[in-house]
Formats: sequence, structure tokens, C-alpha cells
Amino acid sequence: MTMATGVGSMPGEDDREYAEAVRLSLGELPDLPFVPEVPGRGPGAGMTGRTLGVVVGIGVDLQPAGWRLTDASGIDHRRARSLLAQDLDQVEEQAQGYAGAFKTQVTGPWTLAATTEKPRGDKVLSDHGARRDLTQALAEGLLGHVADLKRRLPGVDRLIVQVDEPALPAVLAGSIPTASGFGRHRTVHPPEASAALEVVLGAIAEAGAEPWVHSCAPGVPWGLVAGAGARGLSVDHDVLVPQDLDALAQALDGGAVVALGMVPSTDTGAVPSETALTESVLRWLDMLGLDPAGVRERLVITPSCGLAGASPDWSREALGLVRAVAGNL
Repeated sequence: MTMATGVGSMPGEDDREYAEAVRLSLGELPDLPFVPEVPGRGPGAGMTGRTLGVVVGIGVDLQPAGWRLTDASGIDHRRARSLLAQDLDQVEEQAQGYAGAFKTQVTGPWTLAATTEKPRGDKVLSDHGARRDLTQALAEGLLGHVADLKRRLPGVDRLIVQVDEPALPAVLAGSIPTASGFGRHRTVHPPEASAALEVVLGAIAEAGAEPWVHSCAPGVPWGLVAGAGARGLSVDHDVLVPQDLDALAQALDGGAVVALGMVPSTDTGAVPSETALTESVLRWLDMLGLDPAGVRERLVITPSCGLAGASPDWSREALGLVRAVAGNL
């Protein structure tokens, strides 16, 4: 059976809309619902702030330039932790009696290092020691986070933790801007990039969850990601290039999952039909040289990226479409 799920982010600006996002996830995606993120509620609900609410052993605070490491956690860091706990309360309440697979999302170590500052400014990415410490703090925090989710969702027999790495290609290419905006941070070489991912993905596996990596950016080295321990690769179909095909085919052949982003993340005006989308997936599998019947259990259909920029109506329609395409497959 091919499953459908969401990437993670959903539209909204308040707690009422967060509760609606949870209802939508559980209602439209009964085989693989997810813990929604609603970044429109503020910095503590965004990709970086939400994951900094998971890390342990380091202090963080919110500055005018963004999130920054500090000696002790500031009020905004405590609020981010509180908001995450509040959101998980909502998920726990609505998911009572649910049994099956479930997914949650965190920001990966390289995107976190590219969006968090050191105590004296500039990105954590610029300092080998700081990015190593942040990676370890994330890995340790995930051990507790996964345990908390398992306690809250006792009927879940397959917990997936999706590690979001939209900045990974830019980190590897040396194109992340410095604080001044006039320079670029040095390139991170593939062995170091792989090592940090391996620490985080290994912690997820150690906690008893299934590690996936998601990026809807072009240029992701999917072979490197798979080699670091990802058991699922979540990709945007529209940005894939021929050199990606071998890595994704090898992943599917090797028993890993590929989550394929097929439905636009915002309303483009011309709504694609489920038939056209299904045919696109089948053509893609044919390019890989794979039999749909042989890989359907390891194929997941998603929107092309997060739905934070979508209208509520389109977010509902997009999730309905991914479910319909998965059903067709």
C-alpha cells in the first residue's frame, strides 16, 4: 500500500488554527498523519525556533537578528519549549485511540547551524566547535523528544522523524551568506556533512524511530544522505535532475522509503488532476526502471514542500490530492 503524508508546515496564525491543522492531518492522512508545524504563530513556532525547543544542554535566546546561542536560555527559548509541549498536548488529545504510523519533523544540524548565531554574532556554521556542540545537543534532545512522543501516542507502532535540511545544498556549496551579507561561509566538505547527519539520524534510530531526511531544494546529494543513515528520502519531484535518479533508485531497491513531492505547495490556479499526478509518478518510476508493484510499499506521496504559504482551502485540497494519488497507486 502506498501511503500519503504532509511535509510538515501548515497555514495559520493562532492556536485555534493549529488545532484545525491537527484535525486535517488526522482526517485526510489516516495512514501516515504528522505533527503539524504552524510557523505563522511566531519565531518559536518556525523551523529553527521549534527545533531549538527540542535541543538540550545549550542556552538560546531570540535577538533582533534571529536565534542566538547564549549562556542560559532566555524567555523566548522557554516559550518555544512551552509552545511545543502545548502543541503535542493537542496532538495527543486528538490522536487518542489512533494506531499505526505517525510522523514528526525537526530541523537538521546543517540548516540549524546556518540559521542560528553564535553568542557574539555570525552563524554557528562558521565555527567547527559550535556546530559540533549544536549537533550533539540536537541528537541528545531527540532521544527525549522521541520518548515523549511514544508516551503520548501509545498506539503508534512506527514513528518517523523527518529531518528537514533545506540549507544542505547551500552549506555544501559555500553559498550561505555571512552576517554582513558581503561574504560567504566556507564550504563544508561532504565527509563532515555526512558525519553530522549520521550523529542525528543515529540518535533517532537509537530512540526507536525511523529517520528520514527531507529537502525540497535542488542539488541535494541524496547518496550522501542515504549513506549517513536515512531510511527515508523526502524529495520534490519537480527539482530532481538525472543524477538524482540513481541514488533514489538504489534507495528504493535497498529497502528505504522515497517520499515524492507531487502536489504544488501553493494554489497555482490550475489544479492538477489526481489522474495526471498518478501518471507522472508512474512515468517517474519507469525512468528509474522500477516496477510500481514492487516498490509501492516503500513509496509515499506528499506535497512538493511545506504548506505554510498555502491558503487553508488549498492545504486541505493538497492533502486530499496526495491521499487520492497514493490510493491510485
